[in-house]
Amino acid sequence: MRTRALRNLIFLAAGIGLIVAIFAALEYYEASLRSLCTINSFFSCSTVDTSNHTTTLGLPDYLWGIGGFVLILIVAGISESRPKDRRWAYALLGLTTVGVGLTLYFLYVQLALIGAFCVVCATSYAFGWLAWAGSLALVRRVVHRTSPGPPGAPAGSGPTG
Repeated sequence: MRTRALRNLIFLAAGIGLIVAIFAALEYYEASLRSLCTINSFFSCSTVDTSNHTTTLGLPDYLWGIGGFVLILIVAGISESRPKDRRWAYALLGLTTVGVGLTLYFLYVQLALIGAFCVVCATSYAFGWLAWAGSLALVRRVVHRTSPGPPGAPAGSGPTG
């Protein structure tokens, strides 16, 4: 996949993820929206939202999503504006990796502690994972493009990493 396509994938995943995270916040405060994703007692945003297990380190979980996706968009934009500076691609990968870790924790809380599954939350997680996969591929591409090759070889002919 080309670098431009990877960057577009990251922006698209983070943008849609942000929209879903904002919907999760609205759903938390507006009970009538919860019915949109409550299918039964297990697939139930309502059960998750009313469980008293939706705060991590003093912040509501939806804020972690909103803030995370905003940060991904910002760092992805800086990374795009400075394509030769690998540090921003690595920062993007680090940020999305932390996001994946948080989503795995949130998923654990839903399944093990609450005993229910929020479809809206899981959709947000999926877009975060997609942004992570795009970031991983971007770092591999940037490292390959900027790695020094053997002496006398043209730039970008180094190992694929």
